[in-house]
Amino acid sequence: MFKVEAIIKPLKLHQVKDALEEAGFPSLTVTDVKGRGQQKGIVQQWRGKKYCVDLLPKTKIEIVTSEDKVEEVINVIQSTAFTGEIGDGKIFIIPVGIVVRIRTGERDGDAL
Repeated sequence: MFKVEAIIKPLKLHQVKDALEEAGFPSLTVTDVKGRGQQKGIVQQWRGKKYCVDLLPKTKIEIVTSEDKVEEVINVIQSTAFTGEIGDGKIFIIPVGIVVRIRTGERDGDAL
């Protein structure tokens, strides 16, 4: 099993969520986060003064899935979150050792 963590632009959340559900991945966790990548923020102007915003709002999506479904999840997220602009985000794949469903005690694949 693997956890797929995707950091995307907030405006793409609903499109990605809908595409994942349509592809058979309805279970996910979403968190509003702030961060920066290689661009190191953006310069904005407000009331005539320039200032640097170096932590930009992003959305993190987390999905745990079986090894044979990881590439499908990556493809759905990548194709749906893509805008072609700087700041589209990143996808991280993390191995998961054990999953336990609290309510029933089911483990691993049965707990997903």
